[in-house]
Amino acid sequence: MKANITLKVDADLLREARIMAASEGTSVSALLAARLEEIVRERKNYDAARKRALGLLKQGFDLGWSPPPSREELHER
Repeated sequence: MKANITLKVDADLLREARIMAASEGTSVSALLAARLEEIVRERKNYDAARKRALGLLKQGFDLGWSPPPSREELHER
């Protein structure tokens, strides 16, 4: 189902958008709808990636660290 919206833009911007849409063989409405879909998709992908990254950070990483030798161990003679 599609819904209509009203959008106010500067007249010069609308003229440029019409030219751009015509050069791509589409309408301003279709051009804006496609861009809006892209923005929403990118945001969803970003949110999912952020959630995965935060989950990995909470889980932690094994860096193979071990405590350094004590001073006595370093200076054993």
